[in-house]
Amino acid sequence: MKTSPTQLSLAHLRKTCDLVEVVEKWNSFVKIRQDLFGIIDILALSGTETIAVQSTSWSNVKSRVDKMSESPNISAIRVAGWKILVHGWKKNTKTNRYELKEIDIS
Repeated sequence: MKTSPTQLSLAHLRKTCDLVEVVEKWNSFVKIRQDLFGIIDILALSGTETIAVQSTSWSNVKSRVDKMSESPNISAIRVAGWKILVHGWKKNTKTNRYELKEIDIS
């Protein structure tokens, strides 16, 4: 995938949301990316709604849903009333366009 899933999700969310921001960070000490609360790549605000997104490739959607569902932090995010989405992306070779699979695990 030439375009990263995070970049695709950012572009998708910016079409309908008021604010969109990447919230994962690079930890140079251990040389890994760290997600917000261990499970969130992107936060978006749309009106009064807060949307938390984990972005990945189409083939990794199930593993990300499982990871998020098993996180000790997921219940607090749900109690806060955030919408929680997993975005999975793949490129359709016939149309040469990216396709989104969106799973809501709120």
